[in-house]
Amino acid sequence: MLVLAILVFLAVAAAAGGLFLLLVPNRLDRRLQTLGPPSAKSDWTATVAQAVGPFAGVLAPSGDWDNAPLRLRFIHAGIRREDARLIYFGCKTVLPVVLAAATWLPLRAFTRADDMSLMMYLGIAALAGCYLPNLWLWRRLRERTRELFENFPDAADLMLVCVEAGMGLDAALTRIAEEMGTASRAMAEELHLANLEMRAGASRAQALRNLALRTGIEEIGTFATMLSQADKFGTSIGESLRVFSDDLRHKRQVRAEEHAAKVPTKMLVPLCLFIFPAIIMVVLGPAMIVIVRTITPILAAR
Repeated sequence: MLVLAILVFLAVAAAAGGLFLLLVPNRLDRRLQTLGPPSAKSDWTATVAQAVGPFAGVLAPSGDWDNAPLRLRFIHAGIRREDARLIYFGCKTVLPVVLAAATWLPLRAFTRADDMSLMMYLGIAALAGCYLPNLWLWRRLRERTRELFENFPDAADLMLVCVEAGMGLDAALTRIAEEMGTASRAMAEELHLANLEMRAGASRAQALRNLALRTGIEEIGTFATMLSQADKFGTSIGESLRVFSDDLRHKRQVRAEEHAAKVPTKMLVPLCLFIFPAIIMVVLGPAMIVIVRTITPILAAR
């Protein structure tokens, strides 16, 4: 039983570590990749699509995919591949079976669980496999949204500097897309797509509206509306950008203060579960041992 407990602990620790490394990307590696020359990447997603794509039809909904809310979530998360739908629903079909089989084998080999307990474990494993793609998509969407929100005030400041230096708005957007590549690849990609739309013949207002739709951030939508109205009514773009940049920096500061205020509340749970019991055992443990050794002979004599 001790060997089984050690193996289970190692398996759970390895799974938790792998899940952490998968869901929490290393920001230093991403910055180094942006600073270094572009390298050829192995298109492993195409291999995954070929492997799980045939099973996607089991859970894939039938309907207009172009207007589906899930496709909009993919766009907000920066996923623009045509086979993203196949990979997503294929994983939701294959992972429950794989995890259930991976749970059934060690349970049958090392334990004597009854049929009811075995079915419960298999159901939990299958349910976890079904919701793992949802968790991955939610994590990527949250990370990309946070990256865009934190770097958008810097992009607005750069635009203000470019406009006050005498550059046009289209040239300023192109310049900002080049400069933001080292700080935020997601922001640089979105601005580059907006520039490509304007070069392809779309109006500036339409390109900015599409930028707000792709990112799904309220502040970028307000930015697009402000520039469109300033261009339409002939107001000063520089003054509008100055006021907007100040408001963005204030919102970013308020959000940082909000996250800092939540830290004591978030630390309360690990303090109560892990740190306080250890402190109590260290402080009161010797005293309790002395008390027990003193009272036990007295009670035994009586």
